[in-house]
Amino acid sequence: MERLTAWEMSPEVIERAEHIVAELAANAALHGRVQGRDFLLALTLDKAAGTLRIAVSDTRGECRPEIHPDQGPDDESGRGLLLVDALADRWGTEPRPPSGKTVWALLAQSPPCDRPFPFREVTGTAG
Repeated sequence: MERLTAWEMSPEVIERAEHIVAELAANAALHGRVQGRDFLLALTLDKAAGTLRIAVSDTRGECRPEIHPDQGPDDESGRGLLLVDALADRWGTEPRPPSGKTVWALLAQSPPCDRPFPFREVTGTAG
């Protein structure tokens, strides 16, 4: 996360970002993989808004991420999005034409005290 350090992000934001990147990248590698195609990771700092956007895109637009609230603590998989939901200030998905999707998460550099927590947003349609 050299880029986040260069952007002078707080250690707390860097730690949250590391966990979110790991979960979204693992999901893209496991569930969004198509033979011969990789996923794309993009980090974007919006200094004016004070937010970091983490976006992971893959080629499997039909595989939309879902949180399964009945996931048990002893289950071997399926808890990654619960972690993203807990760590991100906002997260969601959007189509990535022609057939992919992007899962994104926003982290505020200084989270407001009155933010709704957790908050998910799903945009667009699967395609």
